[in-house]
Amino acid sequence: MTTFVDRVELQVAAGNGGHGCASVHREKFKPLGGPDGGNGGRGGDVILVVDQDVTTLLDYHHHPHRKATNGQPGAGDNREGKNGKDLVLPVPDGTVVLDKNGEVLADLVGQGTQFVAGQGGRGGLGNAALASARRKAPGFALLGEPGEGRDIVLELKTVADVALVGYPSAGKSSLISVLSAAKPKIADYPFTTLVPNLGVVTAGSTVYTIADVPGLIPGASQGRGLGLEFLRHVERCEVLVHVLDTATLESDRDPVSDLDIIEEELAQYGGLGDRPRVVVLNKVDIPDGKDLADMIRPDLEERGYRVFEVSAVARQGLKELSYALADIVATARAAKPAQEATRIVIRPKAVDDAGFTVTKEADGLFRVRGEKPERWVRQTDFNNDEAVGYLADRLNRLGVEDALLKAGARAMDGVAIGSDEDAVVFDWEPSMSAGAEMLGRRGEDHRFEAPRPAAQRRRDRDAERDEAQGEYDGFSPF
Repeated sequence: MTTFVDRVELQVAAGNGGHGCASVHREKFKPLGGPDGGNGGRGGDVILVVDQDVTTLLDYHHHPHRKATNGQPGAGDNREGKNGKDLVLPVPDGTVVLDKNGEVLADLVGQGTQFVAGQGGRGGLGNAALASARRKAPGFALLGEPGEGRDIVLELKTVADVALVGYPSAGKSSLISVLSAAKPKIADYPFTTLVPNLGVVTAGSTVYTIADVPGLIPGASQGRGLGLEFLRHVERCEVLVHVLDTATLESDRDPVSDLDIIEEELAQYGGLGDRPRVVVLNKVDIPDGKDLADMIRPDLEERGYRVFEVSAVARQGLKELSYALADIVATARAAKPAQEATRIVIRPKAVDDAGFTVTKEADGLFRVRGEKPERWVRQTDFNNDEAVGYLADRLNRLGVEDALLKAGARAMDGVAIGSDEDAVVFDWEPSMSAGAEMLGRRGEDHRFEAPRPAAQRRRDRDAERDEAQGEYDGFSPF
């Protein structure tokens, strides 16, 4: 059974916003007390949060579909709908969030670091919120927006200071078991270690973490064996430790060749050229191993490596190695800022961005894309003519009508707002650019007008009589 998972594909869906309410306040002796429809509640977000107690992505491997709760609709008497509850997903420290195209969205490092993977939909406005001096009695409300849904990839890159790399059975697991309190599975056959093991080492006043990376063999960077699956775990380490087996029983291998092969795989993977290297010659408690270590050590030191001869079984040379690694880690930490900020990719909009685009497609259809027009379309109840008119006014104020004219759109040309999956398509009428002027004061109801004084009513009546008399006189045959 799988117990360690460091890469999963996750489908997240934020909650939908609740619909706004269209309602008119009514009470005794006041049947038309004005609009009182409440707003809909906001949909819940999907939030990734770093939790130190979580060490694997196993839970998301078994349950890859996650959805937050929806917001509740508004109600009359200015009652707003309840907001949806955010869905908080704990992830291990060092989790990288990517989109389905492999582009990095966030790099989550540090306890409590958060990333909103799915934004909850806004709640729709009720007719009380839509009322204004010109629109005193809206007969419509806005719909709640759908929550953001997308596919993301979570990759775990172990947050460790020291990475042990080397051939299977070189003694990495044995070394980490004696340097720290970790208890990995140890045996003398290939691929004993199937998951990265972590241990905490204390050397003087320095405390650092150490990890062994399993499965590095020739061709690992191209996917052979287990190497490609776990090479990502060395990316965050401050120092790489080559663990070389000086007592190997395989006749076609020697420690120097093993080192060259592992270095070639690290170079093929990329991004690790600046890490300091340390070479550990393991199993020197065996006579043949000690002789081979003495033979190859000058060559390794000539290449610029710091070399340590150790025996994990006999516990030889471990103190010197531990303190040397602590010095390298402490130096690397001192060169870094006090706190490395979590990297979240932000893509600001251009200064001259109009908020939408209008393009003419091959079939003659004009397509409008943009955050605002697409959101407004999602909020519109197309079964309500007044709501459709309100949408037309909003698009006109944004400049969509003018942009269509500049793009060459003519009467009855097809216009689509949105992507192919959820576009609203209609035949364009240029006259709609008149907006409110064409349709009058949309949403007005004279029943809500304050009563006029008697003198004002008489003056208005006289003016209407004089106007009618003038029109009659103009058509008089006499």
